[in-house]
Amino acid sequence: MTTAFSAESAQLAIDNKTKPPGSLGKLEKVAVQLAQVQQTLQPVMDPVRIIVFGADHGVTSEGVSAFPAEVTVQMMANFAAGGAAVCVLSKNASASLEVVDAGVNGDLTEFSDIVHDKVRAGTRNLLVEAAMSETELDAAIEVGCSAVRRAVAAECRCVGLGEMGIGNTTSAAILTGLMCGTDAVSVTGRGTGLTPEQMPVKVRVVTQALERLSPEKNNPMECLRQAGGLEIAALVGAMLEAPAHKLPIIVDGFIVTSAALIACRLDPDVRDCLFFAHESAEAGHQLALQALQADPLLDLGMRLGEGSAAALAIPLLRGAAAIMRDMASFADAGVSTAV
Repeated sequence: MTTAFSAESAQLAIDNKTKPPGSLGKLEKVAVQLAQVQQTLQPVMDPVRIIVFGADHGVTSEGVSAFPAEVTVQMMANFAAGGAAVCVLSKNASASLEVVDAGVNGDLTEFSDIVHDKVRAGTRNLLVEAAMSETELDAAIEVGCSAVRRAVAAECRCVGLGEMGIGNTTSAAILTGLMCGTDAVSVTGRGTGLTPEQMPVKVRVVTQALERLSPEKNNPMECLRQAGGLEIAALVGAMLEAPAHKLPIIVDGFIVTSAALIACRLDPDVRDCLFFAHESAEAGHQLALQALQADPLLDLGMRLGEGSAAALAIPLLRGAAAIMRDMASFADAGVSTAV
């Protein structure tokens, strides 16, 4: 991010706090990054919002998920009722929660607590045709941009991103394989809990998609159009919108990280805004994190998605911001520095 505020000034500020240099470990790096993103030595996290984008995937017809496609609709209703993990964890973290229908294959209009921004009722089957048209892709990206602008209008100072969509680990695996140049086995995991007998089907789908799209691997937008999901495109849009607002973004798990791979290719300035909540148990996530030179905050063996890990990471970012903002320097406290 090219601005007048220097990383050196933030690093100097954290080094001069009343502690041995580096003694707060990773938290110091987070504090410096927050200061850089917000362009101030007084970073603020609150209000914070978690945004969950939901959409369906045509590729579920290939048998890539342990759960039927209608679970996406059912889980969106669960979000609206406040019963999902991210609802509980967001509330626990004192974060507002916005759930956005970007492309669910079902009518959710009865739920007033859901933002209705549906582009279409799920993507097409990426195994046989492009998941989205160019017009649909542009619209889905705008869904994400609009959600971030709503958060900014509500004076949110940080946003966590999550998703819901049966079949979306297949899209995430394909996008990760294309962006990282790896094979299907390396990026394909159990997702919603596939059995060993079911896994070969998913690996076959990812393999065929990688083979078909390998000529497009240097064209992230086309890869997203061909193999992404409407919710993944919305996640990309949300990330692309963040730098203009100096907005820290908490990246949840594998699916959101696959969107980050695309967004950072499209605009390298996005990377400065991203804070990675955790390393999930899903195959391929570690590869994606390595490609982004990301150092995740947590490793809890989670693979739920929804924004659940983003919610858990919020207190850590709050703590990092508080250290940069409120902790005394050696000069302030009259404490001698090391000799």
